[in-house]
Amino acid sequence: MADSIAIRDAVPNEAENLSALALRSKAHWGYTREFIQSCENELTYQPSQIVDDKFHFVVARLGSVIVGFYALEVISARQFELVALFVEPRHIGDGIGRNLMQHALDTVAARSGESVLIQGDPNVEEFYLAAGAKQIGTRESGSISGRFLPLFEILIRAPAGDVA
Repeated sequence: MADSIAIRDAVPNEAENLSALALRSKAHWGYTREFIQSCENELTYQPSQIVDDKFHFVVARLGSVIVGFYALEVISARQFELVALFVEPRHIGDGIGRNLMQHALDTVAARSGESVLIQGDPNVEEFYLAAGAKQIGTRESGSISGRFLPLFEILIRAPAGDVA
């Protein structure tokens, strides 16, 4: 399945579709309707974000249908944060997430990035660990006060000046 996907940059008029996909994907993990509603603001993307140089939005398509996406945020010249990675629920487990994750890491490497931060949902912790992430702490949810989520980091390469 994952071999037949096409990955490309998102375009601004896809923001609403990406927001809806993010909410469907989040709901896949059995969260209550109230919980998902609490996440709506954080998981709603704007066309202006898609064209903002601070972000890089990428979609995965099967035919003409978007089945997943990710978004990177530039934190500094060497550090990025994976602020979104969502897959349509019926395609979770098909390898689309792995392809998107690898594409994101390749994108960061191509931009001479050294690390990627990820605030992950506890349900996908194993996914990020399998991608090479190490948990470096926790961070409070942007949607639910008092809820702390695992914070991961993937090192792309050693920072300048470090000797292996």
